[in-house]
Amino acid sequence: MHLESNAFAPVCEESSFRELCYLAGAEIIADEKSENPRQPAEISGFIGEMVGLGIAWEPVPILVTASEPNGPCEQGFFDATLSEMRRRLVEAGPLDGVYFSAHGGMTATVSDDPDGELFEMVRDVIGAEVPFIATLDLHANISDKMVEQTNVLISYRTNPHVDQKERAREAARVMVEMWAGMKPVTAFIRLPIAAPTVTLLTAQGPYAELINYGQQAKTDKIVNVSVIAGFVFSDLAKNGLAVIVTARGDLEAARELAGDIASRAWAMHERFQKNLTSLEDAVFKAVKNTEDQSRPPLIFADVADNPGGGGRGNTTWVLSGLCEANVKGVLFGVFIDASLAETAHALGEGAEFQAVFNGAGESEFSKRFEVPAKVIGLSDGKCTGRRGLWAGRALNLGPSALLDIGGKIKVVVGSIRKQCADPVFFEMFGLDIARARTVVVKSRGHFRAGFDEFFGHDQVIEVDVPGLTSPVLSRFDFKNLPRPVFPLDTETQWDGPLW
Repeated sequence: MHLESNAFAPVCEESSFRELCYLAGAEIIADEKSENPRQPAEISGFIGEMVGLGIAWEPVPILVTASEPNGPCEQGFFDATLSEMRRRLVEAGPLDGVYFSAHGGMTATVSDDPDGELFEMVRDVIGAEVPFIATLDLHANISDKMVEQTNVLISYRTNPHVDQKERAREAARVMVEMWAGMKPVTAFIRLPIAAPTVTLLTAQGPYAELINYGQQAKTDKIVNVSVIAGFVFSDLAKNGLAVIVTARGDLEAARELAGDIASRAWAMHERFQKNLTSLEDAVFKAVKNTEDQSRPPLIFADVADNPGGGGRGNTTWVLSGLCEANVKGVLFGVFIDASLAETAHALGEGAEFQAVFNGAGESEFSKRFEVPAKVIGLSDGKCTGRRGLWAGRALNLGPSALLDIGGKIKVVVGSIRKQCADPVFFEMFGLDIARARTVVVKSRGHFRAGFDEFFGHDQVIEVDVPGLTSPVLSRFDFKNLPRPVFPLDTETQWDGPLW
């Protein structure tokens, strides 16, 4: 069950899971065998590795469901899903092992640790002796219950996330090792660091250094090292950078390495801050790109309105700023506005009209913006990911349109929330990204793995505007974070692990 919950976003209803992925029993295997599966990549990674290991095994598919990042899960749907998983697990038993693909950053409208409750349910059904391994997003928020109910927790190591399959393959190998008698033991430390998501890239920076150090420090005694940054917008008491080290029967070795990594993390905690580019400066750079074709093209990340973190994908600050400055050569995507997409489809290609963004209703961050536009492309929004996070995965933006604003700015408008992390969202309209002077994506960081063939690190501009996923954490009314916590509380202290 995959959901990253932003406490400040609207409640995630059952329809969000049904829309993206809800598969049960044999449907899971059928989807995994399809050319472009809908379900999380971990499922095919785990199955593929088990097959590749050449052992005799029988997959017993239970239930797989996932939503785009959203608000807290509606409690009724969570309870129903947990109950259905329990029923299917009971009917499937006895089992020799359980693999659980979770995000780990989910909350519900009542439960504040639904991932822990799911793990607790599994352990209750299968008993204490059956191996139980889970993989997690590196934006998971780790509770004691999540650690206690599983034998091994394995998190992604890459952000943008491109190693989901490999982590699931690792889970399969650990499962087989447990069947051969290996007894894992785990050390867990949570630090008072709730970092802005833009500081958590794994190509460079403090988080990358921690993950790389953990992998380099592994010995034969260590099964897995996971350094899990968490998702601050979940606003939970269990928020905080977590270090989880699992050893082969040697708890002292696990504690020693976990303590070492945690101490290194705390020594660099002040680096988990980042300055963004103001909208004024970003627009200035785009204007210069219009005037001087010898300058390198730029990609603007609207990090405060990231659908991949619960943002609605429909704030207008960047768009209106570019329009007002008369910037040319811009590709903008994806603006999520089902009503505007529907209007464009009704009018048809070639129609010129007064485009009203957020015309169906405004919210705190999603303001109405009106501008003359022309419909120059229409699509059903169905496509296949080409690079990075969604390579080879079936994607769906719903009814979509390409609007041209003044012959200068081309805007992809979609109906279903999806962060613009893949070039295919532009390319399905025949757009040539390499010819654009400025590209704007509503994404926090996953666009880097999708668009890196066009833009290097120095060509990325993270724009500071309001939104549900703004990295400026002081703008949010957090109610449940463990306080003090860095960087919200600069006086935060940490005195080491209490084993």
